[in-house]
Amino acid sequence: MLKRSFDLAVSVVLLIFLSPLLCLTAIFVWLALGRPIFFTQRRPGLHAKVFSMVKFRTMTEERNQAGLLLPNEQRLSRCGTFLRSTSLDELPELWNVLRGDMSLVGPRPLLAEYLPLYSGRQARRHEVRPGITGWAQVNGRNVIEWGRKFELDVWYVDNRTMRLDLKILWLTVLRVIRRDGISREGHAMTPKFQGACDE
Repeated sequence: MLKRSFDLAVSVVLLIFLSPLLCLTAIFVWLALGRPIFFTQRRPGLHAKVFSMVKFRTMTEERNQAGLLLPNEQRLSRCGTFLRSTSLDELPELWNVLRGDMSLVGPRPLLAEYLPLYSGRQARRHEVRPGITGWAQVNGRNVIEWGRKFELDVWYVDNRTMRLDLKILWLTVLRVIRRDGISREGHAMTPKFQGACDE
């Protein structure tokens, strides 16, 4: 109950305080990529219940001659690269926190298509609300392997406290300022999870 109250209070304050930045970012996306400004995607949350997560759009809608979208790496724009490197694309997720879909701190919500691929232990990440940031994000973010990332997520589930959440939030600010762990070397995007044995 304390965690939810904290999430509500902080997300309201941040949405008000950051509203000028949110507006400027929205204009930046509109000028660089056009509409839509926001990108929504179905992600599993608490108890694997699927919700619509909202972010600023970072990719173009470029398609091949067959009308199919180009691979993500080819559609990631300069605007999108900047937004991801500064984590500005994540700010609209404060709305998800306000709605109760997410928490400020928790395992990052991943693609719904990964749900059948988890081992029993990895699936424990859904015992708590997903977060805008989490223990895995401040311990390597996207440069660590999937197996390590899930171990950090489950460790958080078993050891979560308000004190730990405050520590993660502080470390997140430092990581964002330093732009640490944005992507693995040689990868513009995070490689897809292939299954429980994936390393």
